[in-house]
Amino acid sequence: MITITDIIELIHIGESITLEYKTSFDRESIETLVAFANARGGTLLVGVADNGAVPGVKLGKETLNEWLGKVKSSTSPSIIPDIEAFDVDGRTIVAIQIGEYPIKPISTKGKYFKRFASSNHQLSINEITDLYMQSLQLSWDAYEAPREDLNSLSLNKIEQFIDKVNQCERFTLEKPPLLALEKLKYVVNNHPTWASMLLFANSPLRHHIHIGRFKTPTIIIDDRQITETLFDAVEHAMKFIVSHISVAFEFNGSLQRKERFVYPLPALREALLNAVVHRDYANPSDIQIKIFDDRITIFSPGRLYGGLTIEEIKSDSYQSQIRNKLIAEAFYLTKNIEKYGSGFIRIREELEEYPEVSFDVEEIGGGVLVTFSISASKSEGVSEGVSEGVSEGVSRLLGCIRNKAGLRIPELSQELHVPKKTIERWIKQLRDENKIIFKGASKTGGYFINE
Repeated sequence: MITITDIIELIHIGESITLEYKTSFDRESIETLVAFANARGGTLLVGVADNGAVPGVKLGKETLNEWLGKVKSSTSPSIIPDIEAFDVDGRTIVAIQIGEYPIKPISTKGKYFKRFASSNHQLSINEITDLYMQSLQLSWDAYEAPREDLNSLSLNKIEQFIDKVNQCERFTLEKPPLLALEKLKYVVNNHPTWASMLLFANSPLRHHIHIGRFKTPTIIIDDRQITETLFDAVEHAMKFIVSHISVAFEFNGSLQRKERFVYPLPALREALLNAVVHRDYANPSDIQIKIFDDRITIFSPGRLYGGLTIEEIKSDSYQSQIRNKLIAEAFYLTKNIEKYGSGFIRIREELEEYPEVSFDVEEIGGGVLVTFSISASKSEGVSEGVSEGVSEGVSRLLGCIRNKAGLRIPELSQELHVPKKTIERWIKQLRDENKIIFKGASKTGGYFINE
C-alpha cells in the first residue's frame, strides 16, 4: 500500500510514464487511468498541480465512492483502481492507483488511450489491434493468409531458407519443406501464414521498399521500387545503398589499401533490417529510404511497438517486444539478426568507429524515421559532396523561413521532410551567422529572416 512518505516523494519527482498530477477529478482523470492500465500501470495524484504545488482537494463523505463508480461505469472492460486520501500539511491529496491490466485494451467512452512519456496518447485503429494481440501474446504474421494455399509458396525459396537455417546451426530443419514450415508454424492447417507469404510467396505481396538517391528533396538522381519477398528485398536494397554512397581508401603502412565507406555498412544494414522485420505490415505505406549527399534516412511504417519509447531505445538497456514474431524468427535463424531487440545497440556499436556520423531516431508521420548524418565539421576531406549537401540543406531552410515566416522547428521539419535534430543544427548555424531570429513567446513564437 502507498504511504504518506511515498506521496511526498511522488510530489517532488514530477510527472512521468507512471505518474500524473490533477488539481481535480474529471473526465481526463479517467482517461489517465485508462492510459495507465493500457501501459505499465501508474498513480494519479488528485489535488496536485502540474508544477508540483499542492492546492489540495475538498472531499465529501461519499466522494471517493462516487469517483470509483464513475471510473467503473466509464471504462470497458471496467477497471477498479485503489483509492486513498492523505493529509499533506493540512491539504487533502487523493492517490488513485491502477496496475497494468492483463487483457488490453481498456477504453473510456469508446476511446482508447495509452501512456507515453508523461502524457496520454489516443490510440489509432492499428495501435488498438496491436495492443490487443500483444496482450494475448499473438502476432499478426502468425495468422493464416485468407484465400491463399500452399501453391502460393515458392518451393525453391523454402528450400534455400531450410539450407541457410541448417548452415547457421541455430536450429535444425528436415525436409520435406512442408513439414519444416509446419514445425516453425509458417504453415497452419495446410495454409500459409502471412509470415510465409511475406518470406516465400511466388508473387510477392505489395509491401514495397521505395528507395532513391536525392540531390535535393525534389531532385531525384536515381529511384527504385523494390517489390520482393523479404530476404531478397533486403539484399536488393543494400546493393542500391552501397552503389550510391562514397568510399575512401585508408592505408595502414602496408601495401594493402582498405576501403572505408562514408557510413558503416553493418549499421546501415541493421537499420534496414529493423525497418523490414519490425514494420507494421497492416499499414499500406512503403518503407522509404532516401540517400542525400549528407544523410541517409530510413522510414518504417508503424509506431514503436509494445509501449517502447524513443528515450528507451536510445539506451542500451531497453526491453523490446516483437510485432512480427515469425518474421523476426526467420531472420534470426538465418543469422541476419543476432538476437531480438538488439538492433539499435548494434548500430551504436558500429558507429563508435565513425565519430563523424551521427544517428537519430524519431517517431514521425505514423512511423519510425532513422537518420544517419555526416557532420560538416568532422567530415571535411572525406567527401566533397557531403559539405555541399549540408550547405544546400541550410539554404533550403533559409528559403523556407523566408517564404513561410514564423514556423517552429517541428513545422520546419515537416515542410522540408528533414529530422528535427538536423533542423536544430541548421537553425544554430543560421543564428550564429545572424541570418535568422526567433520572435515571440517560447511556446508560440517562430523563426524569421533577420532583415
